[in-house]
Amino acid sequence: MPFVRISLRRGKSQEYLAALADNVQRALVETFDVPENDRFQAIHQHDENELIFDRSYLARPRSDDFVYISVAIGRPRTAEMKAALYRRLAELLAQSPGIRPEDVMIVISTSAPEDWSFGDGIAQMTDPDWRLRAVETRP
Repeated sequence: MPFVRISLRRGKSQEYLAALADNVQRALVETFDVPENDRFQAIHQHDENELIFDRSYLARPRSDDFVYISVAIGRPRTAEMKAALYRRLAELLAQSPGIRPEDVMIVISTSAPEDWSFGDGIAQMTDPDWRLRAVETRP
């Protein structure tokens, strides 16, 4: 149930954005035990003065193609799984859409199951009867 926010500078093509989003999902599926259809993403494009980043803090020099990926997750993952995600995501994004690994910043945040509502005004992950009520209320 990750929710991914992808931030980058404005001006990339729809194909670029699709490759970026698709490969983020692919990396999550391959390394983070995420079901393929569990996909919630938001892409935020910013003007030059709206995405501010240090060009070299704790990494090689970053370019204008810098992308910030924030992954909010419910179930904690091991340090090994997180490291695998970082590696795989940098690898996939280098392949397509062609983002240099040094331009990829990833931050993972963990929250509790009760912090998520997928709709209907309920916290599905903590409500044992939500599936039953959902079936009963369908037209």
